[in-house]
Amino acid sequence: MLQSIDWSLVDWSRAQFALTAMYHWLFVPLTLGITWILAIMETIYVKTGDPEWKRLTKFWMKLFGINFAIGVATGIILEFEFGTNWSNYSWFVGDIFGAPLAVEGIMAFFMESTFIAIMFFGWNKVSKKFHLASTWLTAIGANLSALWILVANAWMQSPVGTQFNPDTARNEMTNFFDVLFSPVAVNKFLHTIGSGFVLAAIFIIGISAWFLLKKRESRLAFRSITIAAILGLLASVHLVLTGDGSAKRVAEVQPMKLAAMEGLYDGKEGAGLVGFGILAAKEKREAETGEEFIFKFEMPKVLSWMAYGDANHFVAGVNDFKNGNPERGILSIPEKMQRGGIARQALDDYKRAKASGDTARADSLKGLFSDPEFLENNFKYFGYGFHDDVNYFIPHVPITFYSFHIMVILGFGFVLYFLIFLFFASRGELQKRKFWLRLAPWVIPLPYIASQAGWVVAELGRQPWTIQDLLPTVAAVTRIDSGSVIVTFILFALTFTVLAIAEVKIMLSAIKTGPKNEGGTR
Repeated sequence: MLQSIDWSLVDWSRAQFALTAMYHWLFVPLTLGITWILAIMETIYVKTGDPEWKRLTKFWMKLFGINFAIGVATGIILEFEFGTNWSNYSWFVGDIFGAPLAVEGIMAFFMESTFIAIMFFGWNKVSKKFHLASTWLTAIGANLSALWILVANAWMQSPVGTQFNPDTARNEMTNFFDVLFSPVAVNKFLHTIGSGFVLAAIFIIGISAWFLLKKRESRLAFRSITIAAILGLLASVHLVLTGDGSAKRVAEVQPMKLAAMEGLYDGKEGAGLVGFGILAAKEKREAETGEEFIFKFEMPKVLSWMAYGDANHFVAGVNDFKNGNPERGILSIPEKMQRGGIARQALDDYKRAKASGDTARADSLKGLFSDPEFLENNFKYFGYGFHDDVNYFIPHVPITFYSFHIMVILGFGFVLYFLIFLFFASRGELQKRKFWLRLAPWVIPLPYIASQAGWVVAELGRQPWTIQDLLPTVAAVTRIDSGSVIVTFILFALTFTVLAIAEVKIMLSAIKTGPKNEGGTR
């Protein structure tokens, strides 16, 4: 166990990282989605030669540029925090976390930054086809950048392709492709990119609806809504499918998170999927009746079927993981703490034997960390040996539950939303549907809320782990004074808020100005 824990340091370090990550993610999804829409619009311009498509592309490109600049600033700060606030984590992950970030910096970031300059400033300076290629490469670069970040995050959720080195107390990569193509990484990337498409489509529809209401740029607005609704519908259906795949991966590698997502405290066979509900208070849940919900809308057996492909499959609950369920082969948290403690003790003993020159004992202990039985029975739970409070290893169920269901409800709502706009656009009735046009700008915040809720589920739902089962937050933080973290938290909060307000004001100004006249009719 850790000798002393500065909970203020842990909590403020987590809060600072969460603040930076959530602000950063206000800007990233729009970048991921709108770049592809820009590329499609410019492709139509190059194919048709219609200058109105060029005006349209340049207008949305301007809004993308404003968003992109702020996103880069917050992203740089986020990566620095791994070294300043989470240096023990950075050490423990060895080359595994650094490798995807290095690839992201070398390949994706430079690719993106090179071609984005041509995309913005190359109009009439390079050929149409070369400019179009630059726009497509910017879109590819932006999404490749996200890929490597998401691969790194997926490894934290499900560490694969790695081996622990007791000499350095670091994890070292054994198979790059296991890390890159792990099922968690693949699903996370596809789901995240899909969310960017949905957000960008709703963003474009909302602004285009405003133009229609103002009786400005009607032709351009209609074209924008049509393309955004088509791509948004495809992306929202894609989100549902990849969300199902992600849930299966969570059931496999993070079953405690799955239980928290569904507010499931006591496991059951044929578990139902909660469409929505209100969780009961702890006192009521722990009473004789054991009620988990005040009310809920539940689809019988759907959770078992979605997670395991079997409508009658047993789905473990929070209490099964806390107290253990021998019949189902589930170890309790105290058992995992004991096994993790054995692994930690073996590492400490190895270091002492090596330092004292006891070569025979050192070799024997070192061999444990390559012994499959020891790895499976003890080192697998290494992170549980850092703390002695059972409740510390249980995520915050209410926040995880509500965040998950907000995300899911909004996700299905977006499918209907795109269908409605696509239906009106196909019938040429957009300008007649004043209610939906007035509603559209107010819908813009909803995909941002859904996207943030998704990350709350992904990150808070796996707490207290920075690396699942191997390294908890209490062991990952940098041993610095908590006061310095508090000061930087306040500074970052003020700076990010100012940047966000500035971006909104600049965007609103650009929207009110509208597309520049490129020689076509307004």
